[in-house]
Amino acid sequence: QVQLVESGGGSVQAGGSLRLSCAAFGYTYSFYSLYQMAWFRQAPGKEREGVAVINRDGSTTYADSVKGRFTISQDNARNSLYLQMNSLKFEDTAMYYCAADRRALPLHRKLAATEYTYWGQGTQVTVSS
Repeated sequence: QVQLVESGGGSVQAGGSLRLSCAAFGYTYSFYSLYQMAWFRQAPGKEREGVAVINRDGSTTYADSVKGRFTISQDNARNSLYLQMNSLKFEDTAMYYCAADRRALPLHRKLAATEYTYWGQGTQVTVSS
């Protein structure tokens, strides 16, 4: 069983930066079998949306709304996932979740929340304008 724990959220002014972290706990074998890890977010009254995905080979996929501003990365040695968020906007305010799955999802499904098996509890990001 894999457990995911997010950290790094907080409050920041528009234009600022934050770095989110996600630590994966469980058997080492289980972590390396995670083909994809991702960040999702959910604002009040809105559906959970995919932000960024990184595959085990390091390839990435981003939502159009964050391209050029957010960077997803992973550290296999530390069983960790990161999201560097720059040039934050008010509309980036949301609860951010780390997610993972063992399957290799097709490109058109990589940002679909329903495809992911493992989820963290979330970390709040608030951007003031």
